[in-house]
Amino acid sequence: MTEEESETMSEHFRYLQRLLEEGSLVLAGPSLRPVFGLVVFEAADEDAARRVMEGDPAVVKGVQTAALSPFRLSLLRT
Repeated sequence: MTEEESETMSEHFRYLQRLLEEGSLVLAGPSLRPVFGLVVFEAADEDAARRVMEGDPAVVKGVQTAALSPFRLSLLRT
């Protein structure tokens, strides 16, 4: 990873921290094999979700790509 990519990933992490503090982030983290990240967050609708996804600095700067997949929770361990 270049120094610029490393800084972008730090911005990405801070972006996710802000979403957590605001209450919309549910969970986020990297998969170890294969390498990818997963971000689960709440949004009012698909347009709002797309704005969150496309506002991520890592996506904006092309360090990561993103795909939006609507999700409905069926089971949750409490």
